[in-house]
Amino acid sequence: MPEGPEIRRAADRLHEQLVGRRLESVWFAFPELAAEADSLVGREVTVVDSWGKALLTRFDDGRVLYTHNQLYGVWKLHDAEREPDTERSLRVRLTAEGRSASLYSASDVSLWPSDRLDEHPFLSRLGPDLLTHGVTPKQVMVRLLEPRFARRRLGGLLLDQALFAGIGNYLRSEILFFAGASPSEKPAELGEERLALLARAILDVTHQAYEQAGVTNRAEWVSTARRRGESRRLCRFAVYERDGLPCHDCGSLITRETAASRRLYRCPRCQPG
Repeated sequence: MPEGPEIRRAADRLHEQLVGRRLESVWFAFPELAAEADSLVGREVTVVDSWGKALLTRFDDGRVLYTHNQLYGVWKLHDAEREPDTERSLRVRLTAEGRSASLYSASDVSLWPSDRLDEHPFLSRLGPDLLTHGVTPKQVMVRLLEPRFARRRLGGLLLDQALFAGIGNYLRSEILFFAGASPSEKPAELGEERLALLARAILDVTHQAYEQAGVTNRAEWVSTARRRGESRRLCRFAVYERDGLPCHDCGSLITRETAASRRLYRCPRCQPG
């Protein structure tokens, strides 16, 4: 399932397609939204960004279109006169100056005043988005030490979207590896130096995954793995899905474990505990 970096890249593509253009037509499959479609015609799309796995399309009158792809939703970008080749069910279509963005198969769609987004039942439960909200290493450290988070095991905590929005299963394994942390450790136990290392890994790994389309591995390790004939999927990660293969750093075999009911990969030597 896509994680924060993939959703942010989708937001970027939608942003490029629509922002700075005035809407020529708007269509919603949902009756409660269809009544508002005409009121958006002539409005300009100002920003498309992401918060966790939600996309927020902002208009110049202060309204925001909230969409969540859930398991099957997908945005398709196309010229207005060219219908996408798909058998999926159309849910939303925005057309601006000859360019269209069509959302298929998603059911979680709503229109909100921007000053009431904090009341949204999903967004109100999320922590800051690591790619959208300008989070700093110091802010990460402070948040990890909040009483509701500080004594929880990292293996489960990092998947809690109330901590930070957008971290999913592959990011969790990669963050813990680069922080040299075990999934059984807790923020309150790390000490300032290791807590700072974890904070830096949370930000660096997430930003690298965004900038490099899901690649979280070090460039030199990717090159070595490719020379060994490893697939691109394996090369892109430091530990994720590499169980039984040698650690890029120390050579120990990567193990597969379960934490918070989901698979997790780690190097037992680089991440003792």
